[in-house]
Amino acid sequence: MTPFVVSFKLALWTMLILLPVGLFIGRWLAFAQFRFKPWIESILLLPLVLPPTVIGYYLLVSFSPDSLSGSLAAQLFGQPLVFTFPGLVVASVLVNLPFAIQPLQLAYGSMPMDIREAAWVSGLSTAQTWWHIELPLIWPGLLASATLVFAHTLGEFGVVLLVGGNIDGSTRTVSIAIYDHVQSFDMQSAGWYSAALLVFSLLALALVRATSGSSSLTNTSAASQ
Repeated sequence: MTPFVVSFKLALWTMLILLPVGLFIGRWLAFAQFRFKPWIESILLLPLVLPPTVIGYYLLVSFSPDSLSGSLAAQLFGQPLVFTFPGLVVASVLVNLPFAIQPLQLAYGSMPMDIREAAWVSGLSTAQTWWHIELPLIWPGLLASATLVFAHTLGEFGVVLLVGGNIDGSTRTVSIAIYDHVQSFDMQSAGWYSAALLVFSLLALALVRATSGSSSLTNTSAASQ
């Protein structure tokens, strides 16, 4: 069960870090209009199209104690980031940025602007509008963001292998365990691990789809009224 513990701990830390980041950046990208917005969105979406090994290679070089960024990070975290769990968390946060931001950006973008304006006219501040008006309306996007980040983190392989290595109890996740068992021709153990990830991923996607569907019905009902 150790690989599951490491994977769930990594997924939980990644989700908790990215949710506030996704709320802030997603809202900013949904409402702001500026010249370089497509470039910023493209940079944030890079993990969706770049091979994980490419991202893992650049992170491995950046986290190396011989590099300036790696030495500064080692001083900040009190240890090198390469082949450690904190380094794995940092890498996972960077890789999962689009999964955290995109659902929230879409949720904010589908929210009618006149709702926020009506709240301001009623005397609510920006913070009060966000807490009492915006947050209840975008909760399906928040749930989708959390679910996708958690599920995707559980299945990460390329970045995890390059940045975290394969240290039992520290950086050996379920995906790495599957690879190890296949390499040693232990297909039964690899099958059990794979089946567990398959079921969890299917349930996560079903939750996201069901939530987005119920959100659409709610918005349609509210619009008709």
